Amino acid sequence: MGAMTVMTSKGQITIPSEVRDSLNLAPGTRFYVAARNGHVVAIPKNKNLMDLAGMFKMPPGTSLSIDDMETAVAEAVAEDDQRIRRETTERLK
Repeated sequence: MGAMTVMTSKGQITIPSEVRDSLNLAPGTRFYVAARNGHVVAIPKNKNLMDLAGMFKMPPGTSLSIDDMETAVAEAVAEDDQRIRRETTERLK
């Protein structure tokens, strides 16, 4: 899914309603924006802590150290980044 949009003189763009609706984006949603291989990538940060429940597949009652948690978060973010890159590459073909 994609649509054309225009950047204003202030560097702002409008995200088309069909894209906003499909990603459940609301006013005030924060984004991580980066340049990757000549493309602008905007990743919405609209997840809350409860959305992450079960992400790490740990059985109940298991405790993790801070280092274990940081490693698990880094691995999850890396996997998500790889998925986004793969999906973007497929869409651009």
